Amino acid sequence: MPLETPARIEPCGIEEKIPLALTDLALEIRSTAEELGRKLHPDSAAELRAMTRIMNAYYSNLIEGHNTRPRDIEAALAGRFDTVENRPLAEEAVAHVRVQAWIDETYAKGDLPEPTSVEFIRDLHRRFYEAMPEELRFIEHDGQRKEIVPGAFRSKGEEVAVGRHLPPSAERLPQFMDYFVMRYRGLSQGATGRILSIPAAHHRLNYIHPFLDGNGRVSRLMSHAMCQAAGLGGHGLWSISRGLARGLADPAEYKERMDTADRPRQGDRDGRGNLSLNALTSFTGWFLTVMLDQIRFTEAMFDLRTLQDRYTRLIADLYPGKDRLPQLITHVLRHGEMARGDARFVTGVSERSASTDLGELIKGGFLKSAIQKGPVRIAFPLHYRERIFPNLFTDAAPIIPAPPTAPRL
Repeated sequence: MPLETPARIEPCGIEEKIPLALTDLALEIRSTAEELGRKLHPDSAAELRAMTRIMNAYYSNLIEGHNTRPRDIEAALAGRFDTVENRPLAEEAVAHVRVQAWIDETYAKGDLPEPTSVEFIRDLHRRFYEAMPEELRFIEHDGQRKEIVPGAFRSKGEEVAVGRHLPPSAERLPQFMDYFVMRYRGLSQGATGRILSIPAAHHRLNYIHPFLDGNGRVSRLMSHAMCQAAGLGGHGLWSISRGLARGLADPAEYKERMDTADRPRQGDRDGRGNLSLNALTSFTGWFLTVMLDQIRFTEAMFDLRTLQDRYTRLIADLYPGKDRLPQLITHVLRHGEMARGDARFVTGVSERSASTDLGELIKGGFLKSAIQKGPVRIAFPLHYRERIFPNLFTDAAPIIPAPPTAPRL
């Protein structure tokens, strides 16, 4: 029978002995995230942020074995369910997008709760499952069909096994979660502490497995909130789920690393807790390296100069001989929303010709407007997204820096 005292999840952090390689990695993550999106116009950043949330939901679903096409997620967000291939999975992804948007908006207002608090973790689960379709709000447990109650921890008798791991019993969850909150409140002090605690809290929440279902999704959303609280949000332009789903070299890494971090203490030189300090330290190094990899990937994808080059080459290929169209794309990408009447000043042609140019770009989905004849802003049509952002969702030939190597600890 596994230990039923909350100290079973110790060590909760690597404060006993923090390798220099990890403090250096934390500093590099912070400095790289601070630069992310800094040169983008807020209108362009907002469009990219919305796309990043779709990407995060796509990869979070993928980790759970739910392969949802990005186009279906976009269609479901717009309410176009008649074009969606698998409506329940698309609605699941939409729920993820909307919870992440809520986290970002709450952070922007300065109202983000403590990400490792019981109230916040329950709220993530509640918001996620209240938006889930009925088909995905039930689970088979011990041969019975049980409803997943939004925001509710496992109740008496709802014991689970995750592979070889047996999480704490349902009746002990309040004590384990109180201990979790207390430990990560302390470990999340200071700039470096807030970063180093993200991987450990991610693993230990899954180790406790407080919900009957949805623990993985909640832990990834909690990690996103912890990144925001640590100042690593990068204007919402990068996705932790993409990195966890793809790994540094193999998609199987995430589950393998999570399983290894479950390992019990391996002798006197492996910390003083119930679980292995060495395994947690290694997991922390891997997780932080994945974070840096994703921030660097996004930096390469969303760099204003290279993004402009890729976008204008695409427009030139699609509209050969129409040199004014790339000019308009460049202007709106760099300067944000543009009144339609200003197009003639950008291109130096008559108002009628400029209106024709705008009409072509709007029809192609490259510019969009909130109201008819209103100002236009940049758009990134799904049909050409892999051309504009290679390797964002698929395995197109990468044009980004190679993934960093996790430190040997």
